[in-house]
Amino acid sequence: MTTAATTPDTTTPDMSKRPSFLRQVRNALELVFSSRTATVGLAIVLFWVGIGLLSLFWTPYPPNAQMFNANQPPGAANWMGTDHLGRDIWSRVMAGTQVVLLKTRLSNDPPIVIPGGVAIWGVIGAVVVGGLLGVNAGYRGGMADQIMMQILDAFIAFPVIVLYLVIVASLGRGDLIVIAAITITGAPGVARLVRGLTLDIKTREYIRAAETRGESKWYIMLREILPNARGPILVDAMLRVGYAIFAIGTLGFLGLGLPPPDPDWGSMVNDARKYIYANPLAVAWPALAIATLVIGVNLFADGLREEIMRYQR
Repeated sequence: MTTAATTPDTTTPDMSKRPSFLRQVRNALELVFSSRTATVGLAIVLFWVGIGLLSLFWTPYPPNAQMFNANQPPGAANWMGTDHLGRDIWSRVMAGTQVVLLKTRLSNDPPIVIPGGVAIWGVIGAVVVGGLLGVNAGYRGGMADQIMMQILDAFIAFPVIVLYLVIVASLGRGDLIVIAAITITGAPGVARLVRGLTLDIKTREYIRAAETRGESKWYIMLREILPNARGPILVDAMLRVGYAIFAIGTLGFLGLGLPPPDPDWGSMVNDARKYIYANPLAVAWPALAIATLVIGVNLFADGLREEIMRYQR
């Protein structure tokens, strides 16, 4: 009696079964809109993004033009009133959205502007630098891990606002300086998060399989570990955008924020506080813009974190 030998299935998987890009986008949107908190936060953020995009092409008046009487209350001509120099506050609030979310000025002479706001580039820098430091420390381990984390812990223990002041005061004002300050102060926290995730992920079977195949350490870190840690990293990055927006406002209030000619919400609060008794709304409007945008980003991040945790269960 003979038995038929079974041969393993060596056919390659059908690549067409992988979800398309549009399907991936749809799944991401379903994940966001399944959370009421994330939906509300996203609506607030999109409102300010829309205001910023509109201000690139149109504002009621030139943001820096002194066209009206000073410290006027809101009215038909000036929806949010005017500041102490007779500038339209609503036009300046609209234009202030650009430097936070939409554009970064590399130089004024000649004018060089790149897409993406100062807060966005600062957080991207913190995630890239912190992510590379954290995944290396967590995966390689040993003495390098201990030395690296002790240095990063020293940065974390240092008051953040003092670090901002030291960096900006020593290097000068400018969009790139503020981006560098956000990157330097945010990278240690990202590195600690990524290191913790790496310590867990590197024990998984697919990491051992990659090591058995002889893959390089950089391949394993960049192609195996970081993609599988993207959920918590994305949520942390969204929260850090809120921190960065608040930091930009704080630096502007202290007179160390983004330089002219672009309006800066923090600088608007600082300028208007000197006339707070004559025109309190000139302080309230830019402060409200900072608060609502930070709240929107935080709501979106919190809702996204809840849905990712529920999805992973």
